Amino acid sequence: MTKQVNCGSVKIGGGAPLSIQSMTNVNTADIAAAGKQIRRLADAGCQIVRLAVPDMEAAEALKELKKQANVPLVADIHFDYRLALAAIRSGVDKIRINPGNIGEKEKVRQVADAAKAAGIPIRVGVNSGSLEKDILEKNGGPTAEGLAESALRNVEILEDMNFSDIVISLKSSNVKMNYDAYKIVAANTEYPLHIGVTEAGTVSRGKVKSAAGIGALLLEGIGDTMRVSLTADPVEEVIFARELLAALGLRESGIDLVSCPTCGRTKVDLESIALQVERSLAPIEEKLSGRKIKVAVMGCAVNGPGEAKDADLGVACGDGKGVIFARGTVIKTVPEDKIAEELIKLVQKEKV
Repeated sequence: MTKQVNCGSVKIGGGAPLSIQSMTNVNTADIAAAGKQIRRLADAGCQIVRLAVPDMEAAEALKELKKQANVPLVADIHFDYRLALAAIRSGVDKIRINPGNIGEKEKVRQVADAAKAAGIPIRVGVNSGSLEKDILEKNGGPTAEGLAESALRNVEILEDMNFSDIVISLKSSNVKMNYDAYKIVAANTEYPLHIGVTEAGTVSRGKVKSAAGIGALLLEGIGDTMRVSLTADPVEEVIFARELLAALGLRESGIDLVSCPTCGRTKVDLESIALQVERSLAPIEEKLSGRKIKVAVMGCAVNGPGEAKDADLGVACGDGKGVIFARGTVIKTVPEDKIAEELIKLVQKEKV
């Protein structure tokens, strides 16, 4: 079990539930835009929000954003230690730095001392695209071993400064390298790990890489907090993170939507029905009060009735219609254009 640190109200590591993170993609200094995105992320189920702090204006804006936010905020800092100090003064709940690119150790020490005085953790983040020159030369380029060495080297810098409220991340866009690097670090430290596949790509490609990379680590029992990185609205990251955790059986609540792939026996537009149900379930899912519900959308009489009966709620479709089930009991038969509506009504009743 890893060590536990506190990021505001969210515990990371030490057996705490795995938390979902994302990062805003608007100008942090634009308080209205950043505040709106933080609220959207929180509403989608994001538990920790990170913001880029490229300048002092952004660092100062964190003060107001912290007043507005109902989730912990993390300041993402590169190169300038003064931005980290300003972000800490603004009241952030965590700092993300790479000690190696901050500069002289005295500058790193000032950040570590300020974080310790404020009682906030530091996430040591290393990336395959910005490894130290000597590590790249030794390994002939980015490698899993190099990522792990860089992470542990940077952790040691903070440990030498008597700072130990540390979270580690080491990310690559190469799924196998990413996986191997985390395995090495997990075997050599007790600090909590922030997992993800960096620069995973657009929504479709990024989800595939993230499912493979993050899913493999979680099934190994590695990971205390996570971010899915997509070139998209960050809310998409949160929604997919929740879906991934549900698929892995790591969420205590949520909706497990199953639907058949369809075949020549299907007599309804099952793809449209399933998509309509999926879109409608997203805003409901976070209101289930710790419960998990299985919803089945099935297209024909071969496996449909059995799957629908096995689910909490489901439909087995026929020729232009669907038989609605609730916990194994037939509720009603409705026409095709009413199937999604009827299922959503039943799910909404489950909130209480």
